[in-house]
Formats: sequence, C-alpha cells, structure tokens
Amino acid sequence: MLDSARRSTPFDRERLDEIIETHRGRAGALLPILHDVQGEFGMVDDDAVPVIAAALNLSRADVHGVLTFYHDFRRRPAGRTVVKVCAAEACQAAGGRALQAAAERLLGVPMKGTTGDGAATLEPVYCLGLCSVAPAAMVDGRVHGRLTAERLETIVEEAMR
Repeated sequence: MLDSARRSTPFDRERLDEIIETHRGRAGALLPILHDVQGEFGMVDDDAVPVIAAALNLSRADVHGVLTFYHDFRRRPAGRTVVKVCAAEACQAAGGRALQAAAERLLGVPMKGTTGDGAATLEPVYCLGLCSVAPAAMVDGRVHGRLTAERLETIVEEAMR
C-alpha cells in the first residue's frame, strides 16, 4: 500500500470542502475528516484547521488538539521515503532504541524530522504488531522485523533509490 506521505498535492480549499461534506453529518466526523485530508494532501495544512473547526462547530484548539495528539497526522509534508521505527516496549526491549539512534545517524535527522532535501522523514511508531520479531520498522508502508542497524541501512538505501 502506498503511504499517504508519498502523495502530496497542493492544499485545495474546494477539495477540503468536499471532504468535510462527505463526513459532516456523522457523529465523530473529525477523525475521518483529518484522515481523508491527510490522504488527499499528504498532510493536514494549518490553513485547514479553522475551516474544519468552523464546519464542525468546534474550536480551532479542539481540532489542533486532536491533530497533535495522534502521531500519524502530519502538519508538514513528509519526505519521499518515510521510515517509521517502532518505539513500543517489545521493540525497545529487543534493541529498538539503538535502532532508532542508528536511523537518526543514517538520515541525519532526529525522530519526527525530515531531511533538508526532502528525501526522507523519520518517525516513531508505537506498534507494528511485529513484537515476536522485534525490533521492527516500516519503510514506505512495508514492515520489516529482526532489524539491525546494517539491515535497516540497506532497506532505507534501496527505498531511496
């Protein structure tokens, strides 16, 4: 499956309005709207927040709070390659923190960072369901287990070609 980070279209108010209308009458419409906005634009642009808030009769703070609470929502465009390293307990116990540090060194950015050239984004993820083969990561939507720093480097380099 193509990661939504790899789709990036310019913010379009008309398209945003269409997404909102699709969900407006539903109970709990905020999360589906945010997911669809990110799927469409690759991120949730700051300009979308007041529009969504007004449409759902919420405060901008309410929308911002949900947007920043959930780790998968982006407020800036992601890099062309997205590397998510598991930060859950099972992966940490199996060397996940060392793997995160190796990923930061490899890409030259901290967790939640994007390289200056937009080539890659590094993010923590809080469970990939691969506890039995920890530590694990997801690169461009594909999961990988039993990772070492060297194996992660190979996978990331291949993805960035």
